[in-house]
Amino acid sequence: MKEFDSAHWAQAWPYPRPDLPPVARPGEAEHTVSVWLLPKFSMLTLFCLLEPLRVANRFGRTLFAWQLLSSGGEAVVASNGVRIDVDGALGGAGDCKMLMAISSYEAEATVTAADRAVLRQVAAHGGRVGGLDTAPFILARAGLLEQQRVALHWESVPAFREEFAQLAISPARFEFAGRRLTGSGGAAGIDMMLQWIESDYGPALANAVGRQLVHQRVSEEDALQGQSQHRLDRLPRTVVRALAIMETHLGQALAIPEICRLVGQSQRQLTRLFVGHFGETPKQCYLGMRLDLARRILADSRCRVTEAALATGFSSMAHFSRVYQARFAERPSRTGERGTS
Repeated sequence: MKEFDSAHWAQAWPYPRPDLPPVARPGEAEHTVSVWLLPKFSMLTLFCLLEPLRVANRFGRTLFAWQLLSSGGEAVVASNGVRIDVDGALGGAGDCKMLMAISSYEAEATVTAADRAVLRQVAAHGGRVGGLDTAPFILARAGLLEQQRVALHWESVPAFREEFAQLAISPARFEFAGRRLTGSGGAAGIDMMLQWIESDYGPALANAVGRQLVHQRVSEEDALQGQSQHRLDRLPRTVVRALAIMETHLGQALAIPEICRLVGQSQRQLTRLFVGHFGETPKQCYLGMRLDLARRILADSRCRVTEAALATGFSSMAHFSRVYQARFAERPSRTGERGTS
C-alpha cells in the first residue's frame, strides 16, 4: 500500500463527505474485518466496533469493510432481543486477515471445537484474532492468548483469573498489540478502532473520526484513575482502606477486628461509618463482596462449587450454600449449571 501522508490527508479532507458512501463489500476496501457474533452478544459492542470504521470511510477513501458471521450462518439474537442477519458462516473465514469475536452472556454455550479450529487457522495464517467483552474466554480456550496481556469486561475478570491463572490480565479497557486484540466491550471498541486507524493512517484521521463520533479519547491511565476517584472520593479514608483490605483478602477472609486494627479504627466506629454509607455492617459488606465474587466465578467459568467456595474464603460448604442462597435466591450449583451449559 502507498505510504500514507497524514498532513496531506488533513489538508485535503478537513471534513467528511456530505454524501454517505455505500457500505463496501469484502475485498473492495483496504481492510476487511470479519465479526463473529455469538448468541446474546452486546449490540453496543458491535456498533462501537463498526462505527469508527464507517466514519473513516467518509473521509475520501474506502479503507474498511466488514462482514458479520455466525457459527452456522444463521441470524443471531443479541442480548437486547434484536435479531441480526449475518453474511455467512464462521467456517468460511479461515483465510481472513482480521477476525473479531463478540460475546456477552454465556460466551461458551454454543462454541464448538470446529469454531475454535477456525480461530486457530486464522491465527496460523498470520491473521489478527480478537475478542471483546467475554470473548477472550473463547480465545483463551482455543490456546490463542499465551504470552499475551488480556483485557476483558471487569465482571469476568475473577472467573478468567481462576480458570487461566497463567495468563496476564490487563487493567486497560483494550489491548491492541501484534496479532491479538482483546477488550472489555462497549465503548472501549471505539478507542480500539481509533488506535488501529491512527497506527495505519496517522493521528489526523483518528482524531477527525473521534470528533465525528463526539468521542473524547483519554489515556488508559486517566480512565482508570478517573473511575477509581469517582467511586471513592466521597468516602472517609478509613472506609476506603477497609474496603481495599477486604478486596485484597477475598480468598482468605480476615476477621473484622483484624481489619479494624489494620485501618486504625474501633469496630464500633467503623460499623457506624459502613452503616451510614452502605446500609450494611462491615461483616455484611465483606460477606457480600465474597459472595459476589463466587457468583461471577460460577457463572463465567467451569469451576465446581467447591472450588468457587474455597476461592472466596469459605471452608464450610453448608455455610457457603446457605448464605449464597440467601443472597441470590438460588443454590450455587444452579448458578454453576448455567456457567457450564
